[in-house]
Amino acid sequence: MNRRSLYFTDPLETAIRETSVEVSADDVLVETRVSGVSAGTELLIYRGDAPEELPADEALDTLGGDLSFPLRYGYAAVGDVISVGSAVDDEWLGRTVFAFAPHETHFAVPPEDLLPVPDDISAEEMALFPSVETATSLVLDGRPRLGEDVVVFGAGVVGLCTIAILGSFPLGRLVVVEPIADRRERARGLGADVVVPPEELDDVLDPAGDRDGADLVYELSGRPATLDDAIGATGYDGRVVVGSWYGDKPATLDLGASFHRDRISLASSQVSTLAPETRGRWTHDRRAATALERLGALDVASLVTHRIPFEDASEAYRLLDERADGVLQILLTYS
Repeated sequence: MNRRSLYFTDPLETAIRETSVEVSADDVLVETRVSGVSAGTELLIYRGDAPEELPADEALDTLGGDLSFPLRYGYAAVGDVISVGSAVDDEWLGRTVFAFAPHETHFAVPPEDLLPVPDDISAEEMALFPSVETATSLVLDGRPRLGEDVVVFGAGVVGLCTIAILGSFPLGRLVVVEPIADRRERARGLGADVVVPPEELDDVLDPAGDRDGADLVYELSGRPATLDDAIGATGYDGRVVVGSWYGDKPATLDLGASFHRDRISLASSQVSTLAPETRGRWTHDRRAATALERLGALDVASLVTHRIPFEDASEAYRLLDERADGVLQILLTYS
């Protein structure tokens, strides 16, 4: 059948094109209701800052090819199953489901690649599942401990979801560093103990003077220069978890000061894989179930600031690129 798909065609340019979708015997056909726009990877692609030779996502069958233009992309689609292949149980028909699928009006996937949307979670809330799953993975990788001082750089959607989960831990202090005032207020409402703009971090990081820096620091701003600040905020034997993906943007670090002597650990965290030390007891399914539980408990609906019709998708990326005031989670709507 025919459908419409969003393509990234060149830096700062998108287009909606007519495409076709085939439903095999093992697939279901989903009509999209809403899809979430990522201000991380998608914005890098939109700006032309993603490495074009990199596979779109080796873990997702819905995202084939590489990141060169033109390409379809996206990984937060929610819709309704409107038909099923001959080998699929009819019980899937009519279900509202989530898939890691690009922005398009319809898509076909096997049922094992779908997450049924729970009755107590709306389609819009479910579109934020990838952000909550990423936050869940970040917390698992950071392993926060009782009484630790934790600093989070960046209060975008993923940062705020991470802050909300960390806020449930018995930490010493949860400090958030964010330049945008509106996001600082949101971070405070989601459980941060201290929220400051970057220039004020030194004033609050260690007021008692008994510890030199934080125990655990997350870099979630998406800005390479912030990684140096994150390392600088970390104390002896502390950990830095990098959840940002910088694409082609280089990160220049000052590792000649205290980094070496302070035995600081620097680790990447990426949601498509599980950390080796957790794989003995954690699977992707267990993490997804945990993230779904967190999604139901968190006020993710408050993070949605804009709903833009699919036909006007270019406006969504323009708003994100310009970092317009008040822009946080943008959803594309399909009705």
